[in-house]
Amino acid sequence: MYSRIWTKPSTKSCSEQLGRLKVVLQDCDAVVIGAGSGLSTAAGFTYTGERFEQHFSDFAQKYGIRDMYSGGFYPFATPEEHWAYWSRYIYINRYQDAPKPVYEDLLNLVRDKDYFVITTNVDHCFQKAGFDKKRLFYTQGDYGLFQCSEPCCQETFENETVIREMMERQEDMKIPTELLPVCPRCGKPMTMNLRSDNKFVEDEGWHRAAERYENFLRTREGQKILFLELGVGYNTPVIIKYPFWKMTAKNPNATYVCINQGQAVCPQEIERQAICIDADIGSALRGLSQM
Repeated sequence: MYSRIWTKPSTKSCSEQLGRLKVVLQDCDAVVIGAGSGLSTAAGFTYTGERFEQHFSDFAQKYGIRDMYSGGFYPFATPEEHWAYWSRYIYINRYQDAPKPVYEDLLNLVRDKDYFVITTNVDHCFQKAGFDKKRLFYTQGDYGLFQCSEPCCQETFENETVIREMMERQEDMKIPTELLPVCPRCGKPMTMNLRSDNKFVEDEGWHRAAERYENFLRTREGQKILFLELGVGYNTPVIIKYPFWKMTAKNPNATYVCINQGQAVCPQEIERQAICIDADIGSALRGLSQM
């Protein structure tokens, strides 16, 4: 669909690029934010290093786990161990606030604009920062939801109460057996509502959000739209990155902006409509707000 010739970040200074973005943001009719894991990383939700050691040093010592992400795939011998790990993982990445106010800074920039957010992140940071729930589409699930592992139904279930209890009552990296989550419909084990295979549950809330996103795009077609891509990599480019490129190419009034440290590129076909900023997202948003 696109050439293999990529436009890299401009040789202009970051402040010059942010100045261009500031003008586009002020002048646009609508903003579509596409957010990937790089945005939460910029907000301090790192899965390695000091933060991992702070919360999982015991798991690292006993099981040889070296980072949170790989630990999620560890073949624990018992479900009690599995949920001791995952309850801690969910608690710090879903129910604790991000260490840095990057999401709040982003909201301050778009609060008075006609905006919508599509994200592959599952940490709920947008809603915690104050973004309008009806303007959010979490495509890949939510750490705050359980689903049946079968699944026997297209339902999800809030998990905050049981996750907090698992955290409080776990000992020696195990939770009490009576806290193992089971589906209230069929009694099978529960799992996280995270898209990893064809068993991912798209519940009513997911479908309503998808419909609102599609309606937002349809009713603003041809307008001056800012497609603002933040921290999106190439694990699932078909969800945000490629559609943003395609919609920008189809709309001469649109602008595509990519802020991503080390991966700020766009195809040559939309070069004249694009602003690529190779910088830390948090620093870029702060700089933008201070202009």
